[in-house]
Amino acid sequence: MDQTSAAEPSEAADGPGAAGAQGAGAQVQHQITIPDSIPMVALLGQRDEVLRAIESGFPTVDVHVRGNLVTLTGRPGEVALAERLVDELSEIAASAQPLSADAVERAIAILTASTNERPAQVLTMNILSNRGKTIRPKTVGQKEYVEAIDRNTVVFGIGPAGTGKTYLAMAKAVQALQSKQVNRIVLTRPAVEAGERLGFLPGTLNDKIDPYVRPLYDALHDMVDPDSIPRLLAAGTIEVAPLAYMRGRTINDAFIILDEAQNTSAEQMKMFLTRLGFGSKVVVTGDVTQIDLPGGTRSGLKVVQEILDEIDDVVFCELTSADVVRHRLVAEIVDAYSRFETRSPAPREGWSR
Repeated sequence: MDQTSAAEPSEAADGPGAAGAQGAGAQVQHQITIPDSIPMVALLGQRDEVLRAIESGFPTVDVHVRGNLVTLTGRPGEVALAERLVDELSEIAASAQPLSADAVERAIAILTASTNERPAQVLTMNILSNRGKTIRPKTVGQKEYVEAIDRNTVVFGIGPAGTGKTYLAMAKAVQALQSKQVNRIVLTRPAVEAGERLGFLPGTLNDKIDPYVRPLYDALHDMVDPDSIPRLLAAGTIEVAPLAYMRGRTINDAFIILDEAQNTSAEQMKMFLTRLGFGSKVVVTGDVTQIDLPGGTRSGLKVVQEILDEIDDVVFCELTSADVVRHRLVAEIVDAYSRFETRSPAPREGWSR
């Protein structure tokens, strides 16, 4: 991408500190020529949505667009970072991936984080496409999580709500099934209640189980043709069941996901992990800040980190509020609770850690 730059020093103040003031307020101007192969509407977004997001992300940088020439004016450090952002967004636009204000915010977060990852590498990593929708990681942490699933047999995805730990694991499971790396998908959750008891729910056993596995069905509907799901379930190609149904089994050639693993006991976690058969892959997801186990029961997800931490081919991926991809407030809520728990000397009655 063609780039030119010119220094434009700001006016210096009178007095002994003039030279320092001039250096601190120096302005530079960089020009970036966008290749003709990239439509400017793809780079700037509908109604200049992307352009406004760039300006919002760099309020001290003046961004001017004329034709396919982008001119950035401001302080050297800010202009250099904005220039890198435009380069990364151009690469994403060149891949025919739609850009949005959300993509700009995530790209800025990646650029300003202490990481060697490039936004274009993270935001163009496709996992699965279905009905015109592409599932891909949106943060560096999510990309590392997905890569860990590719490289290892057993992966633990641990993090707060909204970090995509279950959704991305489901996408990798469907991808593995479609590419014939596995013959089936097994999805399981512990049937632990936060209030109502399982036995008091109306209906058959399947009706009672449904509320616990419903989030897994919801994710499946995003990734697989809904009309094919009953057929896949009937054939056993996709199995959704409570954790108790795993006892006594050895599961071969399958992609196995244990969701809400913070609600397993140490014994249940051991039971589940020893179901692993030949040709299978296991992903365990959970949030250790949302434990619904009865008092005195230690979470199997916490215990297993101490037991398996040094075993090869077993990886623990820690996701944080920086990886939350839900509403902006979710990340702030997660951080607020974390600060509250740090300040609190002991758990309150009914408060789960």
